[in-house]
Amino acid sequence: MALLGYGRVSTDGQSLTAQVAELKAANCNEIYQEKISGAKSDRKQLTRLLARLGKGDVLVVTRLDRLARSTRDLLNLLGAVADKGAGFKSLRDTWADTTTAHGRLMLTVLGGLAEFERELIRTRTGEGRERAKAREE
Repeated sequence: MALLGYGRVSTDGQSLTAQVAELKAANCNEIYQEKISGAKSDRKQLTRLLARLGKGDVLVVTRLDRLARSTRDLLNLLGAVADKGAGFKSLRDTWADTTTAHGRLMLTVLGGLAEFERELIRTRTGEGRERAKAREE
């Protein structure tokens, strides 16, 4: 089992020093770090870390916003982590820890809310299309 840290800042003017120190203090065996916007989907170091993750490993971040910019992005990334048999832990967002039953419950609830939100959007979009069709007739 390895603890793999991921640190990210958005711009070259920001420093990763504090995140790296926290990840080292949390006993991360390896730390992947990059300076790139979280909105970018092509984050090379995150891709390397995900490829490196194995069964029983844990991906560790200092805060959730260092990993993902939206609930959907977070859930997709956590799904990829879970598919590898690995866990996830946020040091500052202590409820976001898939290595504990409580953390898994919280993330399941978060996933359910995101799914509910997607369904509401689909329903509203469908209703809008129906109204538009009715106006055309």
